[in-house]
Amino acid sequence: MKSAYELAMERLGASKPSRPLSDAQKAEIADLESLYRSRVAQREIAFQGELTEAQATGDESEVATRRAQFLHDKRKLEEELEAKKERVRQG
Repeated sequence: MKSAYELAMERLGASKPSRPLSDAQKAEIADLESLYRSRVAQREIAFQGELTEAQATGDESEVATRRAQFLHDKRKLEEELEAKKERVRQG
């Protein structure tokens, strides 16, 4: 049976790229990260407005729905970013 340390080291080894990234790939990944940070920030600003409106009505289920939607949207954007970064890494 492997220790938690050994399992963590295996995961780290599996996630390392097999070849180094070129400068162009690094720049493209940096651009993608910047773009998606701004998209998440835009969504967060919109969420704050939606949350304020929902809280003003006093409807707790609406507040919970808005929070869940925001978290879903944020997770989706993070997944899109990771998929695009992986495509860049693959060349």
